[in-house]
Amino acid sequence: MTRVSLIVPCYNAARTLRLCLESVLAQTRVPDEIVVVDDASSDGSAELAEELGCRVVRLPDNRGVSAARNAGVASTTGEVIFFLDSDVALRPDAVAGALAVLEADPGVGCVHGVYDTEPLIDDGPVEWYRLLHQVHWRSRHVGEVNSVVFALAAVRREVLAAAGALDESLRDCEDVEYSSRLALRTRIVLSDAVVGRHDEGHRLLPVLGEQWRRALPLIPLALATARRGAAKPENANSRAGILACALALACLPLALLSPALLAVPVALVGWFVVADPGLLRFVHRERGAGFTAYFMAVHLAVHVVLVAGLAVGSLRVLRPART
Repeated sequence: MTRVSLIVPCYNAARTLRLCLESVLAQTRVPDEIVVVDDASSDGSAELAEELGCRVVRLPDNRGVSAARNAGVASTTGEVIFFLDSDVALRPDAVAGALAVLEADPGVGCVHGVYDTEPLIDDGPVEWYRLLHQVHWRSRHVGEVNSVVFALAAVRREVLAAAGALDESLRDCEDVEYSSRLALRTRIVLSDAVVGRHDEGHRLLPVLGEQWRRALPLIPLALATARRGAAKPENANSRAGILACALALACLPLALLSPALLAVPVALVGWFVVADPGLLRFVHRERGAGFTAYFMAVHLAVHVVLVAGLAVGSLRVLRPART
């Protein structure tokens, strides 16, 4: 039988960690070892994990999720490594579902999953925005993909060894960078046989801040991916929507010349709203018309930050070439 090591990187996650680990212990195929890597938490997360019978690896300093995952891999022996974020609770058949995908095709070295449409803990409308967006973009890419999200992902150990350790200098977009290495060495599958309930961010300003941090390195990482010859990762957002938002921002100064010219960015915002009709239909079906209007307002704010971050990231790439 394939030996499975499940690794949970953890930093001040006491709010969700119990739900996460209880879901692991309730699996139809319980992992052979469950390791929580505590990244210098101060909220009792490590003690909670030990109370539930998990082995805890303690890092003396906070080093980020990549370092925690690397430490987990180094301290386990399973032939398959199942990475699980501390804010995700697995459906009871998730581990078995991941193993079934891997066992059915030896050429697949990594399988990762999708989120349930219900949050782990319901914290209000911002969280519902985040969750429904995540559910929609992942679900539409189910099948063979070019990237992995490590929130709930099973990877063969030999594939991890071939791709190398996660980049510990990255505290955001570490999965984007790693995907460009992993996809060159194995096939990756996104499967709806692996499902978890996720506790998303629920305050708008921190969500926008996270989007800013994740947007900044995307252009440099895309260039690095192209240099390696890896395929582009799947898009979480519609390219047409990103373009519409960027053009709307670029045209906004026209309103200073004449109020009538405000119609141009307004029209572009209208294009943004309908740029991803599948997303609109999905949100409307899940939460109704009123929430869909709220969803698109937050979606626009997120895209404004995304476009600004991409622009600043691009300038950072170009700056060395000018000196």
